[in-house]
Amino acid sequence: MGETKPVSIGTLKKGNYIVIEGIACKVSDMQVSRPGKHGHAKIRLTGVGLVDGKKRVIVAPGHDHVDTPIVEKKNAQVLSIAGNMANVMDNESYETFDLEIPEELKDAVKEGSSVSYWIILDDKVMKQVNG
Repeated sequence: MGETKPVSIGTLKKGNYIVIEGIACKVSDMQVSRPGKHGHAKIRLTGVGLVDGKKRVIVAPGHDHVDTPIVEKKNAQVLSIAGNMANVMDNESYETFDLEIPEELKDAVKEGSSVSYWIILDDKVMKQVNG
């Protein structure tokens, strides 16, 4: 599994990243319930998978620690396109691999164009076309 770091769930905010069930997710909603005198605050956190787009929910005490993925942002050049997959070469390591082209970038990704991609846990995700 890729790199993660533990953080207190109470410090997370909407838009942060979190690992839920081994999947890197973006926090889309957070609700904090304040219990009685001696209880602990409970946090209900909804995350959307960065790769699969599925919603996942966890409920945990506010002082619990959770893993957050360390996101690496890199650039690559598109060598060829086959269907919804682009074969790209990393601009630093010259490693070549396939990246899925997200629906919203389908028209923009062309052979020879430069793209930004993120490495999150074990997944590589295309994020934007740089031109």
